[in-house]
Amino acid sequence: MKPATFEYHRPATVEEATALLAEHSHDAELMAGNQSLGIIMANRLATPEHLVDINDLDELSYIDVDDDTVAIGALTRHRDLAGDPALAEALPMFTEAAEQIAGPTVRNLGTIGGSIAEADPAGNYPTVLAALDADLHITSSEGERTVSARDYFIAYMFTDLAEDELITGVSVSREPFPPERTGMAFLEQKPATQTWPTISAGTSVRVDDPEADEPVVEDARVALANASDVPLRVEAAEEAVEGEPLTDETLDAAAEAAMAEARPQGEFHADEEYKLELAGEYTRRSLQASYTNATTDDTDTHQ
Repeated sequence: MKPATFEYHRPATVEEATALLAEHSHDAELMAGNQSLGIIMANRLATPEHLVDINDLDELSYIDVDDDTVAIGALTRHRDLAGDPALAEALPMFTEAAEQIAGPTVRNLGTIGGSIAEADPAGNYPTVLAALDADLHITSSEGERTVSARDYFIAYMFTDLAEDELITGVSVSREPFPPERTGMAFLEQKPATQTWPTISAGTSVRVDDPEADEPVVEDARVALANASDVPLRVEAAEEAVEGEPLTDETLDAAAEAAMAEARPQGEFHADEEYKLELAGEYTRRSLQASYTNATTDDTDTHQ
C-alpha cells in the first residue's frame, strides 16, 4: 500500500514550521527522523493532507551541557545522544537510553523530539524525562511555553502538545545530580533488539558520601517504561530506598512498590503477571546499578 496524496513542505526555520502548522493544524503531520510516520502513512493509518519536513531546522540539533543545565534540541539524533561524552558525564541515563534504541539505522535517523511527540509509553526517552523531572519546550506561532514531563504525558500516546505546536527541545536541571556522587542506569528487557522493550527501568541514586563504608541514599529516582499507559514515575519505590544505605531489604521494598503501582498491558510474548514481575525485578536491578555507579570513582563502570 502507498500513502495517500499529500502536499510536501520543507521549512527552513522554526518560524516557518509553526506558521505551516497554524495554517494546516487539522490536516498536517510533522516529519523528522521518519522512523514511525512513514510506516503509518504507507498503511493509510494516517492520511495528512500536508507533510511538514523539519529536517532543515539545524537550530534544533544541539546538546548543551553547562554547570547548571543540560539542554537538548528536538532534532538531535539518537546516535548523537548516545555518543556525547559531556552528556554521558552529566546525565548518563540519557546516553544509555539512546544506545539501546533499536538498531543503527533507527539511531542514525530518529530524533528525541519525534520520540517525545509520539509518546509511546514503551519509549526510552519519555521514561528518562519522567525520571529526571525534565522540562519540555514547545513553540507555536503564538509563542513559546514550557511544560514539565510529568504534565506532558497524559494518557496512552496522548499528550499536552496541540496540533499547531512544535517541540523544540528539553532541559534538565543538573542540581539534583552532582556527578561525583550520583549514579544512573537505564536497563531494559527486550524480546529482540529491534523491538520495543517489555519493561525498562531508568533510575538515579545520589548518595551523601561515596567513600563511606555504607553510603546513604539521599535522593532516588525510579521511572518505568511499558508498565502503564504513560511513563511511570514510582515515588513509593524512591521513598523505600531513601534515607539509609541500599540493602536487600530496601531493594525488596522498592520492587514491591513498583509492582503495586504498575498497570501493564499484556502482550503476546508477556502477559500482565510476567510484566509485573519484570517491573519489580528491573527496578531492583537498575537501582542496584545506579548505587554501584554512585559509589565508585571509575566512570568506566557506569552501566
